[in-house]
Amino acid sequence: MSESRLTRRDADDEELVEELRAAGEDEDDDDDDDVDHIWQVREIRLGVVAGLLLLAGFLLGRAGQPGWELALSAAALVAGGVTFIPETFQKLFRGKIGVDLLMTIGAIGAVALGQVEEAATLAFLYSLAEGLEEYSVAKTRKGLRALLDLVPREATVRRDGNEVVVDPAELVVGDLMLVKPGERLATDGILRAGRTALDTSAITGESMPVEAGPGDEVFAGSINGTGAVEIEVTTTAENNSLARIVHIVETEQSRKGDTQRLADRIAKPLVPGILIAAALIVVLGFVLGEPGLWLERALVMIVAASPCALAISVPVTMVASIGATSRHGILVKGGAAMEMLGKVRTVALDKTGTLTRNKPAVIDAVATFGHTRDEVLSFAAALEARSEHPLARAILAATDTVPSAENVEAVTGAGLLGTVAGRSLRLGRPGWVEPGALTEDVTRMQMAGATAVLLEVDGEVIGAIAVRDELRPEAVDMIVDLRGQGYTVAMLTGDNAITAKALAAEVGVSEVHADLRPEDKSRLVSRLPGPTAMVGDGVNDAPALATADLGVAMGAMGSDVAIETADVALMGDDLRLLPGAFAHARRTRHIMLQNVVLSLVLIAVLIPLALAGVLGLAAVVLAHEVSEVFVIANGVRAGRSKALRTIAAPTTTPAVSPVAAPS
Repeated sequence: MSESRLTRRDADDEELVEELRAAGEDEDDDDDDDVDHIWQVREIRLGVVAGLLLLAGFLLGRAGQPGWELALSAAALVAGGVTFIPETFQKLFRGKIGVDLLMTIGAIGAVALGQVEEAATLAFLYSLAEGLEEYSVAKTRKGLRALLDLVPREATVRRDGNEVVVDPAELVVGDLMLVKPGERLATDGILRAGRTALDTSAITGESMPVEAGPGDEVFAGSINGTGAVEIEVTTTAENNSLARIVHIVETEQSRKGDTQRLADRIAKPLVPGILIAAALIVVLGFVLGEPGLWLERALVMIVAASPCALAISVPVTMVASIGATSRHGILVKGGAAMEMLGKVRTVALDKTGTLTRNKPAVIDAVATFGHTRDEVLSFAAALEARSEHPLARAILAATDTVPSAENVEAVTGAGLLGTVAGRSLRLGRPGWVEPGALTEDVTRMQMAGATAVLLEVDGEVIGAIAVRDELRPEAVDMIVDLRGQGYTVAMLTGDNAITAKALAAEVGVSEVHADLRPEDKSRLVSRLPGPTAMVGDGVNDAPALATADLGVAMGAMGSDVAIETADVALMGDDLRLLPGAFAHARRTRHIMLQNVVLSLVLIAVLIPLALAGVLGLAAVVLAHEVSEVFVIANGVRAGRSKALRTIAAPTTTPAVSPVAAPS
C-alpha cells in the first residue's frame, strides 16, 4: 500500500478507536438497532407525550386556565428535556460539548426568562428530531443486518449415520450438511455430492444462477436450485461470509470521507464559538442598558446557530448508502471509500479474471512438417503437469496423453524446461523460444486475442499452442456503460501487446497497457489522470489496488484477502455491478453536499434574524427541526438508488471453440 494511503488509513484507525470508545461511553446498551417501528424509539415516545401535554396546556390557556397551561407546559418540558438534558450534563462533566448543550442552554435560559412554553416547544421539537435521527440510522443499519436473515433458522446434517435438524449456530466445521432444492445454505462449505444451480443474487448481486458441482465452494444464504446436495461445512455460522460482510461494513461505516470531515471541522469549533458570541451579546446588552432584551436574543441566537442538521447530514446519508450497496453485492469500506468511489474519473481494469473469465482454454494448435498436433499437445502437457500456471490447466485439459517428464524447471517470465523420453524440451513464450517457420501462425494466434506458447524439441521448434481466456459476456455492456457515464477506461495486463490490443478492441477499450509486471501496474496506475480506480482480483493485483486512489476487488465472495484489503469489493463476478456502483456513489456525494449546503445556509439565515428579533425561540427551533427532518429524509434517499440495479441482460460474445481432447 502506498505511503499516503497507509498514513490516511492509520489516522482513520486512531480516530475510529476514539469514536467507538466515545460511543461506548455515551450509550448504555441501547437497542436502537432492534427497532422495527418508530414508536419503539424512546425519544419519539417522549416527544409525542411532550407534544400532547403542550397542546393540552395551550388549549386550557385559551380557555382561561393559565395555571394549568403553565403546569402542563412544565410537564411537557420535563418529558421532552429528559431525552437530552441529562446526557448533556454527563458529557459536559467529561469535558465534551455538542449541539445538545446549545439546546439545553436555550431551554434553561427560556425558563429563566419566564418563557416556559417556548422552552417546552424547544424540548418537544428537539426530542422528536433526535428520535427521527435514531430511527433512520437504526433502520438503515437494520437493513444491512437483514443480510443475516438470509441464513435459515435450521439446517439438516448427517451425524453418526443419522439425519439431524440443528440450529445453524450448532454447526461445526466438518459437518455434512444436506440441502434440498429451494432451501438456503446455512453456512459456507464445499459441495461434496450432487450438482445444482445456486441463486446467489441476494449476496453477490448476480442475477443468473451459478452452476456448482463436487469440489466447488458455496456460501451461506445461497438458494439451492435444482438438486439435493451434500455440503461439507467449512466455517461456523458466526464466521461465515455473510457475518463477515456485516461486521466489516458496520465497523468501516465510521471511517469518514472528506465531506464528513468538513462537516465535523465546521461543527466542532462552531459550538464554542456560538457560546462566546452569546456571552459578548449579553455584555453588549448591559452596556446598552437592555440586558433582558439582549439576553433573550442571545439565547435565540444560540439555538439559531445550532448545527443540528449539519452534524447528522453526512452520517445518515453514508449509513443508508453503504447499507444499500451491501444488499446489492457491493462491499464499500466506509465513508471515505464511498466518497472516492464518487470522485473517480479513470477506471483501470485488469484483464485476466476481471474482463475475462479466468478460465483459459486451448483454441488452436499447429505443428511443423513431420509432427502432429496431438504430439505437440502431449509434449506440452508433460511439462505443464508440473506447473501451477493458469495456462497449464488449459493445455492439460486439451489432451488425454501426458507422458512422464523429468528435470522440469520453470524459468520465471519465460517458460519451462524438461526432458521427455531422453529428448530435451522447451515450452514458452515467443522471444524465449524463436517461432521460426511458425511466425505467421503465432501472429495469427495473437491477433485472435490468444496467448501463444511455442514447443521446442532438441533445439527444433515443432509446434505452437494458442490459449485464450474468453471475455466475460457482460464486459462489452460494462465498458459501454462506463464510457457513457464519462469515465476514461484503460486495460492493464501482463499479456503481450498484440493479444492485449485484440481483446481490448473486442471489448471496446482504446487505452491498452501490456507486458506489465505487478510493479509496473502499480507505477502506471499512479500516473493515470484524475482520481483512479483499479479493478482487479484482489490478490495478484494487490500492488496496483493499493497504489490507486481506490482499489476494487472482483469476485471477492469468500476471499478474506480481497475483502480486507480492497476499498470496494464486488462480491460476485458480474461486471455490470461496477457502473451501478459508480453512479450510486456519485448520487450519494450529491446528496451529502445538498445536506451540508442546506445546513450552512439555514444557520447563516437564522442567526441575523434571531439577533434582529425577527424570530423568537419557538420559531427558530421549528425551522431547525424541520430542516433536520428534511436532511434525514434526503439522506435516506441514498439507500434507494436505482443505479444499483444491473444493466440489461448481457450480450453474448462469440466464443471461440476450444480444441477438443483427442479421443
